[in-house]
Amino acid sequence: MQVKKIAILGSTGSIGTQALEIARANRESISIELLTANSNAALLIKQAIEFNPTHVVIADESKYTEVNDALKGKDIKVYAGNKSIADLMEITSADTVLTAMVGYSGLMPTIKAIENKKRIALANKETLVVAGQLITDLCNQHRVEIIPVDSEHSAIFQCLVGEEPDSIEKIILTASGGPFRGKKRADLAQVTRAQALKHPNWTMGAKITIDSATLMNKGLEVIEACWLFGVKPAQVDVVVHPQSIIHSMVEFRDGSIKAQIGLPDMKLPIHYAFFYPDRVSTSLPRMNFMECNRLDFEAPDLETFTNLKLAYQAFEKGGNSSCILNAANEISVASFLEDKISFLDIAELNAYCMDQLPFIQQPNLENLIQTDQETRKMASEWVKRRSN
Repeated sequence: MQVKKIAILGSTGSIGTQALEIARANRESISIELLTANSNAALLIKQAIEFNPTHVVIADESKYTEVNDALKGKDIKVYAGNKSIADLMEITSADTVLTAMVGYSGLMPTIKAIENKKRIALANKETLVVAGQLITDLCNQHRVEIIPVDSEHSAIFQCLVGEEPDSIEKIILTASGGPFRGKKRADLAQVTRAQALKHPNWTMGAKITIDSATLMNKGLEVIEACWLFGVKPAQVDVVVHPQSIIHSMVEFRDGSIKAQIGLPDMKLPIHYAFFYPDRVSTSLPRMNFMECNRLDFEAPDLETFTNLKLAYQAFEKGGNSSCILNAANEISVASFLEDKISFLDIAELNAYCMDQLPFIQQPNLENLIQTDQETRKMASEWVKRRSN
């Protein structure tokens, strides 16, 4: 098998560290070419010493000296700043780029990777949420393939292998329901940060865990699915499935349904994305249907978890609406994690920004960058007023 040359953007986060577990178990077939981190210099140094990439980037420029000094004597070039991550897409020898940076920060590196004809293993759904049309057009122009890493989209991708795109009748995204499944708005008024971070099935970073608790994560996944698979929002259903065993399903025009089933382990979709189209053996745990003999399904509560409804509305409106929603949500989640606003304020702030920011029907990249900046400013001002 030809060696897979991988760049991992966001190597110290949940997805990044699990990706390196895959690399560690497949040293003969995976070469790590580039590692990047936001501010966790200590872990980035440890990873670089173990995997010996050609380049590393620490986005927090104040930690450049720490990383550079620790890696002196190694044949590793050290860079700092977010711009360096995007610039290195022109230099790195990686053929696959795992985009696991959190939120909007993954947009520019992904664009540059596509322009340099790198296959994208996409774990950063916000890239398609913010700039789905732009990313889709670039992939078509440069003939670049996106292999989704989100467990739900990986499941859909696998179900569609060998199928004609126009045979899709409906995509069914499954959702665990998060830690507050079955709760009503009154129950969520006093939710704490610690409670919201206790996901019942998945171990994830703080931001995506809160998004799961508000169902925003599922809303972003609806938008991502529309762009990835060329379907309309009306063709994407969300079903709460608390066991997280069925990762998602596709219903075809003849009425048949395919489902991808597996244990809730992100290493499975990461491994699939790295080796696609091959199926390579792993030592990951296997399903035991005698121990998992119950699968439950229920409708999501859109009146309690209004973020999911907002996501449908944003995509249907089009233009820069999804960009506004994403930027507002990044500020609202960060503010909740800092105990500046309440759990229910997250959706309220998101809706406020969607209502107040100027709508642009056909935004270009410059428009999207400006929309993101203006939304963050408005959202931050809202938080400041609410905190006073």
